[in-house]
Amino acid sequence: MTKRNKAALYLRLSKEDKDKLTKGDDSASIQNQRLLLTDYALQHDYQIADIYSDDDESGLFDTRPDFERMLTDAKLGKFNIVIAKSQSRFSRNMEHVEKYLHRDFPNLGIRFIGVTDGADTFNRGNKKSRQINGLVNEWYCEDLSQNIRSAFRAKMKAGQYLGASCPYGYVKDPGDHNHLIIDEYAAGVVRRIYQLYLKGYGKAKIGRILTEEGIPIPSVYKRESLGMNYYNPREKEGTKGWSYQTIHTILNNEVYIGTVVQNKSNNLSYKDKKHIKQPEEKWIRAAGMHEPVIDPDTFRRVQERQKTRTKEVKGDSTASVFTGVIFCADCKHAMVRMYERRGEHKFTGYCCRTYKTQGKKQCSRHAVNDRQLQEAVLCSIQEEAGKILTPEDIHYLSRIQYICDTERNYKSQITHLEKEIERREGYKKKTYQSYLDDVISKEEYVSYAKEYETDIDSLKEKLEHLKEQQDEESRRGSGCDEWVERFKDYINVEKLTREMVLELIKRIEVNEDASVSIFYKFRNSYAGN
Repeated sequence: MTKRNKAALYLRLSKEDKDKLTKGDDSASIQNQRLLLTDYALQHDYQIADIYSDDDESGLFDTRPDFERMLTDAKLGKFNIVIAKSQSRFSRNMEHVEKYLHRDFPNLGIRFIGVTDGADTFNRGNKKSRQINGLVNEWYCEDLSQNIRSAFRAKMKAGQYLGASCPYGYVKDPGDHNHLIIDEYAAGVVRRIYQLYLKGYGKAKIGRILTEEGIPIPSVYKRESLGMNYYNPREKEGTKGWSYQTIHTILNNEVYIGTVVQNKSNNLSYKDKKHIKQPEEKWIRAAGMHEPVIDPDTFRRVQERQKTRTKEVKGDSTASVFTGVIFCADCKHAMVRMYERRGEHKFTGYCCRTYKTQGKKQCSRHAVNDRQLQEAVLCSIQEEAGKILTPEDIHYLSRIQYICDTERNYKSQITHLEKEIERREGYKKKTYQSYLDDVISKEEYVSYAKEYETDIDSLKEKLEHLKEQQDEESRRGSGCDEWVERFKDYINVEKLTREMVLELIKRIEVNEDASVSIFYKFRNSYAGN
């Protein structure tokens, strides 16, 4: 048999085809195409050089694995005929139809045949029909793309999660793949990241802590612990450590407060895979769609804290206590650190940045000793705590643990009663079905049904009573001022920490005589010394 009669069979299953099996398997559609093309080749006495099959690939792009392999083999002269079920199986992109069927293939001496639609590049008379079909196929893809986008937007607005993989801390609900449920192990790591950040640890430092403790990074955890085929495109080969960017992403992801945020990026067009970031006003948010990992107040505090510069000084923890919150009272610019001129050049305090960079003609030194500043701020916090924490507040704080334990107890009892009601309603339905199937008599059904209804009414009454008690306890515990809640952690505190400064203080201004004015975040409070 001569080289001229060697044929390549090209098979493709579109992502939009409905009769496919699991990804990676040949579907019924692929199998049917294989049979059709094999029979056609044998009937026309063509020798099959190779079979190229792309499963789950769009016809709009020429980056399909076996399509690319076929093009390489075509240049090597392994065949001189390409047979596909139709021109649309070969490509739905008019640009590619012109490039391959009407330019590259003729130059290589390759003939293209579409079995079901009559496409044949050796027949010059049907070139126009091939071009028209190419346009129709492309229009079909454009309409389909618009329909799919509209459907996706509707699902996004309804709060259905459409991501291919879940954010770290969640897995997809087995009963509804558009709903997220908590993965307790990963969620615990997320909670710890938020706690460490609120304690004053920087993002890079948090990453080092998690790495040193041997906690796997999200991509590794998804692959090794959850068995997912997941790879982060930004993950470097062999990476085991938590990066600054990973921590930053977790600290800013609204998914952890139960909000689904989607439409952050879109394809440039239906013919282009490039993703374009969307402005925030075009993002689609749906709140309360799943159980939160982080409470809204904690998330808000983290966002506020990120607005404050939190640069650390390696090996000098005290130097970073006031970074981002200490300013000159006159020029209002940030203060900079001062160090000893001799000896070990230890950190001593702060002075005005304007004075240090532009001299005394622009501003004076405003120098303040770090130790004295810490003492002054700590004393001020203790005084403010005394003003804020009234005897009633102290009484409330002593009941916090009791309230939390009681709340957990109520939730547990309510869940138990709801399950008991659901179970008895199920028994009642099965009893009715037994009656319909003549398993029990009508009298037996009426007796059983009445018994279940009595139990259900009794359980519902208990449930209603429990919920009323829960609401009453919630009202008792909800009257505490936000800042009373914050200050409870600083009762009888003896040492100033970065966490305390960021939690309570908006800014500190240093006067020329080294006295300070402290501006608190709560109640627009101001304190001076």
